[in-house]
Amino acid sequence: MVIGVPKEIKTEENRVAVTPTEVAGFVARNHKVLIQKGAGLGSGLSDRAYEASGATIVGSAKEVWEPADLIMKVKEPQESEYPLMRSGLILFTYLHLAANESVTRALLERSVTAIAYETIQLDDGSLPLLTPMSEIAGRLSIQVGAWCLQAENGGRGILLGGASGVRPGHVVILGAGISGTAACQVAAGLGAHVSILDTIPAKLRYVHDILGGHVTTLMSNRANVEEAVIDADLVIGSVLIPGAQAPKLIPRTLVRRMKPGAAFVDISIDQGGCAETSRPTNHRTPIYVEEEVVHYCVTNMPAIVPNTSTYALTNSTLSYGLELANRGFPQALMRNKALAKGLNTYGGKITYEGVANAFNLPWTPVEEVIRP
Repeated sequence: MVIGVPKEIKTEENRVAVTPTEVAGFVARNHKVLIQKGAGLGSGLSDRAYEASGATIVGSAKEVWEPADLIMKVKEPQESEYPLMRSGLILFTYLHLAANESVTRALLERSVTAIAYETIQLDDGSLPLLTPMSEIAGRLSIQVGAWCLQAENGGRGILLGGASGVRPGHVVILGAGISGTAACQVAAGLGAHVSILDTIPAKLRYVHDILGGHVTTLMSNRANVEEAVIDADLVIGSVLIPGAQAPKLIPRTLVRRMKPGAAFVDISIDQGGCAETSRPTNHRTPIYVEEEVVHYCVTNMPAIVPNTSTYALTNSTLSYGLELANRGFPQALMRNKALAKGLNTYGGKITYEGVANAFNLPWTPVEEVIRP
């Protein structure tokens, strides 16, 4: 196969989908890898390093997309990339289609075989390609949340860890998944008072155990969410329904009751966000103030630490990328159930139920398009 790796063009997106080490893995199996010039520079990876690993460096995005059988990216295609997509192309990237109708329709119109990192799912329900970025986003959420609380950003002027004789800040985390647990560990490590809510007792028990009880765990219900959010200095939204829109746990009326100058970091924003006041932002203008609450709703949070994020991501994506390249479509999906769950569009059809439901469009089960 010809594997194409274009330079990411989303605002302030400095990650890259393949490192030189991964290039060597593809080349060793007789695949050709095309890297757009400068694609890895934001992550500290030079064109020379890619060439040394066997990649071919090309000057433009068109020179990557046109000959490629498989395009590996980090983020969903941007509008200027839509004309480069074509029928039969395999696109392997984060898509988050349930929150992005324009990308969904572009993939359908061009009959792209689109496989989403975030919906590849193992038998135990875990999401192996979403996990590394969820962990990083969770850790970052406390870092950026503390920044949002600074007075010059409109925040309350709260130091999360407090000081001698002064109460620490109260951090409330909605969702005890990968990102929520990572956020909880960092917040507790800073000395903040931390409350974490989830609907699954086993997840709360796990968080309680790993932190030695230095955290308040609460069942997520309307009363508990309201009470915790109203008292919070910093709220982290980390709820996830794989492949579907995030539930709106925080209505505008509840945001209005939060402390003036409190901060809200919505990790769920790439799936539509979990508050009625959430709207996507980028790294150039990451925050806005609404209902006197500082909102941070960047859709690609891990991009601000691209070196760490690129290596964490590619450690997980390589084996799936190799399987797609070695076996092709649909054979790779027939042999790998987890990979099959990643298929979101094929032949102009939506093959992931959560995406179809988000836009009230027809759904075609994956099994119908990958039959022998």
